[in-house]
Amino acid sequence: MSTHVGAWRVECLVSFTDGLRASLLNMTSHLSRLTLPSAGLLLVCAAWTGQAHADAVTTLRSFVKDVQSGRAAFTQTVTSPDGKKARKSSGTLEFQRPNRFRFAYTAPSEQLIVGDGKQVWLFDADLNQVTVRPMGQAIGASPAALLSGGSLDKDFTLQAVTVSSSSAAAATSTPLQATSSIEWVEALPRHKDGQFQSVRVGFKQGQLAALDILDSFGQRSRLDFAQFESGVALPASRFQFTPPAGADVLKQP
Repeated sequence: MSTHVGAWRVECLVSFTDGLRASLLNMTSHLSRLTLPSAGLLLVCAAWTGQAHADAVTTLRSFVKDVQSGRAAFTQTVTSPDGKKARKSSGTLEFQRPNRFRFAYTAPSEQLIVGDGKQVWLFDADLNQVTVRPMGQAIGASPAALLSGGSLDKDFTLQAVTVSSSSAAAATSTPLQATSSIEWVEALPRHKDGQFQSVRVGFKQGQLAALDILDSFGQRSRLDFAQFESGVALPASRFQFTPPAGADVLKQP
């Protein structure tokens, strides 16, 4: 697996608090190697729907502001622009604000992404290769910035996603109607020259449940979280990385 694949994972998955295979942000072109609401809602009055939308955005704001640490297991599905190819991977996520996170991919191959507050490290076990890049360059106004404590209003335009909207359903490889218990918020980057078009953040009963990221090539990555725990005590060592002996180390500007 190339370092390009792991780079994109940083962009996607770091996409969310304190901190989701493309360069630590511009390696999207190799993602293809990853082997990785119910109809009843239509009857709800417009006023109720408007309040639900406001609550969804508020949930995201509260999550970014108040959740200082967390961990979860995840499955990731990457779908090609035409929607015909889907590849899956899985692993665990841990984060600690500010700017510390750890994504450990365990299947179908091992890969580790660690943000130590200053740099982002990507380790490809198969290649015994490490790629490292400054934190600011690796995250910027990306989905990762949502996890790592980025400025929501400075970097993104936020809007709730109407689960009954046909356009919203068509825009995602996993129809929102199929996950009606999840409240979705869409974050659109204010700067249009980045590596992604949008990121949708899903919450279930106030807890992080899913991320749905559409990159600049039309490829979509959906991450579903399980056993999410917030406010957990995580040792500092979880966000430290030392290249293994003999590993090639590639430094990105």
